[in-house]
Amino acid sequence: MASWYDSFVAFVRWDPLRDLLAIQQRLERYAPSQAGWRPPVDLQETDDRYLVTAELPGVKQEDIHVAFQGGVLTLSGMRRERERDSPEEYHRVERGHGSFTRSFHLPLPVDADAITADLRDGVLRIACPKLTDGASHRIAIT
Repeated sequence: MASWYDSFVAFVRWDPLRDLLAIQQRLERYAPSQAGWRPPVDLQETDDRYLVTAELPGVKQEDIHVAFQGGVLTLSGMRRERERDSPEEYHRVERGHGSFTRSFHLPLPVDADAITADLRDGVLRIACPKLTDGASHRIAIT
């Protein structure tokens, strides 16, 4: 014969996945812009440069910032939420919005002055030329 404790344990069974999903849903409800929109990025290395390609559909050029400092390339920006006439018109809303930041450590030195960025059709392409071994560097004498 089963005791009341066995019945209770069978009724209230801990499910860690269910708990994680509940936490994620609460976070999305209270901070939808922080729910984790991260643009997908490819980082490719060729003989003479690094190529970074980021998918940024719906992001305006003035809302994108690219910086390079200390061997780290940082891409940040904001995809603004589309204004809705009324919530009843939508059956589903899945496109993320909000601010994002992606940072990438580039293993070899790059020529920071020659980095270029181009945004076309919602795709940002950043070219980071590598410094060649034969590059001339002026060394100050103290």
